[in-house]
Amino acid sequence: MSSIEFSQEVENRLDNLAKVTGQPKAYYHQAILQYIEDLEDIHLALERLENPGRRWTMEEIRKGKDLAED
Repeated sequence: MSSIEFSQEVENRLDNLAKVTGQPKAYYHQAILQYIEDLEDIHLALERLENPGRRWTMEEIRKGKDLAED
């Protein structure tokens, strides 16, 4: 698991959130990491939409076409 360092203000907010919700602070650290991963996935998806690569038809795949060529 990655370590995250936040400003003291953010740490205080996380402490307060953990207290009022009953969730451990680590739960929110994990939620933040998951959010970052989601943003990375969105960025990658948008990049691939803007710059699509080679696509294969189901027929090419069924015939065993070498997908690494091209």
